[in-house]
Amino acid sequence: MPQTHREKLSRREWLHTICLGFGAVRVGKVGGAESANFLTTVTSELKRAFTTPGPQPNGLQATPDGLWVLDQSTNRVALISYRDGKVIREFGTESDRGSGITFGGAALWIASTYNRLILKVDPQNGKTLKEFPSPGSGVVKWGPRGDHPVPTGAHGLEYSENELWIAAPPSAMIYVMNPENGEVLRSFPAPGVRPHGIGWDSGGALWCTESNYRSFFKMSHQNGKILKQVFLPATQPEVDGIVLVPHGMTIWDSQIWFCVAETAEIYRLPIPA
Repeated sequence: MPQTHREKLSRREWLHTICLGFGAVRVGKVGGAESANFLTTVTSELKRAFTTPGPQPNGLQATPDGLWVLDQSTNRVALISYRDGKVIREFGTESDRGSGITFGGAALWIASTYNRLILKVDPQNGKTLKEFPSPGSGVVKWGPRGDHPVPTGAHGLEYSENELWIAAPPSAMIYVMNPENGEVLRSFPAPGVRPHGIGWDSGGALWCTESNYRSFFKMSHQNGKILKQVFLPATQPEVDGIVLVPHGMTIWDSQIWFCVAETAEIYRLPIPA
């Protein structure tokens, strides 16, 4: 979900937050996620890729055919080129302000956030083929309660080996679902309180965006143990003195790609060794 005004961070506030983060993540737990001592780093190689077709991108999924983008404002999906963001295919969906998208089993899957559903969607025309209740739905745990009074559902999605992986901010959990019947097979805590996009690296590790921390966490897919944390630079991306947070995320060509909902931009950074 995009931020409210209160959730945006000034440069000074973010510098304070990042300093606290470096001190906190080396012991105990980050949110509820299984963790121990792990490496933290700040990327120095952030690059802007392009703007998206819609005004509020919230979900990303990399595929060999191109980059899928789900827009939360228009509920439209676009398949775009990695090179310049040119639209290859675009259509509407029945999503309600969705926040996550993935591809698998010859279909698109969408986290339809505000009606708390997981949609299986035809990748040619956006028609809903199947729907399941979103696991971990509820009211999110960050910010003043008045800013987030409405229950919401899942955000990040990934499809792997006939299983659907789901990041749910209200419960701050990662769920693994059977895509045939919607049964939750297993789960573990996500890092922090605002998990968003998720993606797989070439070594089989799961990466999860934590929007409030402006970080990407490398995790064990078996138990959620945190292996590494990568911060965004303290002043990037920034607009008018406000540092912005990452939303949807995916991995392509050994790089993390993420979108910023407030500016309709996509950025990328190499996965650190």
